[in-house]
Amino acid sequence: MMASDRLDAERIIEYFKGKSILITGATGFLGKILVEKILRVQPDVKKIYLLVRAIDQASANQRVQSEVTETELFSVVKEKHGKGFSRFIEEKVVALAGDIIYDDLGLDPPLLQHLADNLDVIVNGAATTNFYGRYDVSLDVNVLGVKHLCQLAKKCRGLKVFLHVSTAYAGGEQEGLIQERAFEEGWALREGMHLDVDAELRLVADVRREVEDDDDKARRKAMKELGLARARHFGWSNTYVFTKAMGEMVLSRMLLQSSSPAPAITGAGGVVVVRPSIITSIQRDPVPGWMQGTRTIDTLIIGYAKQNLSCFLGDLDLVMDVIPGDMVVNAMMAAAVAHSGEVGREKPAVYHVSSSLRNPAAYSVLYEAGRRHFTEKPRVGKRGEVIPTKEMHFFKTIASFQVYMLVKYRLPLEILHLVNLLLCGLFSRLHSNLARQYRYVMHLVDVYGPFAFFKGCFDDINLERLRQRMGKSRNPQDDEMFNFDPKTIDWEDYFYRIHIPGVLKYILK
Repeated sequence: MMASDRLDAERIIEYFKGKSILITGATGFLGKILVEKILRVQPDVKKIYLLVRAIDQASANQRVQSEVTETELFSVVKEKHGKGFSRFIEEKVVALAGDIIYDDLGLDPPLLQHLADNLDVIVNGAATTNFYGRYDVSLDVNVLGVKHLCQLAKKCRGLKVFLHVSTAYAGGEQEGLIQERAFEEGWALREGMHLDVDAELRLVADVRREVEDDDDKARRKAMKELGLARARHFGWSNTYVFTKAMGEMVLSRMLLQSSSPAPAITGAGGVVVVRPSIITSIQRDPVPGWMQGTRTIDTLIIGYAKQNLSCFLGDLDLVMDVIPGDMVVNAMMAAAVAHSGEVGREKPAVYHVSSSLRNPAAYSVLYEAGRRHFTEKPRVGKRGEVIPTKEMHFFKTIASFQVYMLVKYRLPLEILHLVNLLLCGLFSRLHSNLARQYRYVMHLVDVYGPFAFFKGCFDDINLERLRQRMGKSRNPQDDEMFNFDPKTIDWEDYFYRIHIPGVLKYILK
């Protein structure tokens, strides 16, 4: 290994010194962790530009302050700078009122030119993550948003690296090893199909026109159904992963497959795609257990904590592919440095940031950690009564789960409905409570279903090669600073001591 190929904490920290960085999705979970990490380890970063949806500059500043820099996640940086924290943030962090769904990101020409003249790094973390969201909205953010950022990247004279955050599940849900390969234009999960991104954009524009006179509810329904239908037509399970795959295709087309002799990126920078699996709470720093938004697996923890979930769909013996948020950010920063200024690639560097291959954790590990936690520290009701911890039953097939839901909820609901009609609503409260429980379980199955029987395993050979480049620092304490090796995680300890308390503190509140 040549010295120039070697990565360590010192080189990564030094890389971000004097750099100007644009980050989208900074108000999201991963974006916040990235912003905090850069500011904490390299206070001499030049500028971090955060593109946020806002009506004006004052609103953008307020969003960044309230949703990013004033959160508990920044407590270590705040403590480090003391009274000078506000001034430090003012000097380093620039809020931009805009939106990736618009041409030029919704920014004025002088500001856009300033970015083109100064940016060294672009990180695209913006996404709509609704599995069954509106097709038009998902395409706007996950596909057109990528296009608009790429248009800016091509104007940047000194851009050194463009890093795009995708999802490991964009590669499909087939059984076996899912490789870290770039998605070629036209490729689809279903064999024999040709996916034309531009045709999908035209289709959604046509349907938009067809339903423009309908009411809001009808338009939403039409767009949600269209997204799911198109995703499944090409072999993907939901709108989110489908549009994320298309976003990657647009990225490759615009930044690496130039039809002209000039480089696709003016600054001849590297292009990196990071595909995390299910991202969980921070494992190590700055705040162990910190998280934002309900992760897929956390619906189980919350349902178990509230004891309003007596059964669920899934096989406890199957592996859930999870990875702590701080490890994802560590991998992102290492990959950005590794591919900075890279030239001559025809495809992006793709990294699965996942655990199923190196250190698999079965759902049973999470379940047992939850049972242990709530047995030792039972939750207390509003009147101070202890909520007893009950066992949950897991159905290993969809058919058995559907039979259970029919007997437990659907038939009683039908009977109660008839009785209520006869007795003038005498059991209306009972009916509404049962209906609410039924909707809650079915909603969880909707969200969690794609992962319940997932038997794929994400290959991470590219990330393993990157890990092998990580050398020892002169300061041994620095070696842990950019750890992204899932083999170092004790999953039982992590879930019991860090993640479950984090869910209860930051999500359930």
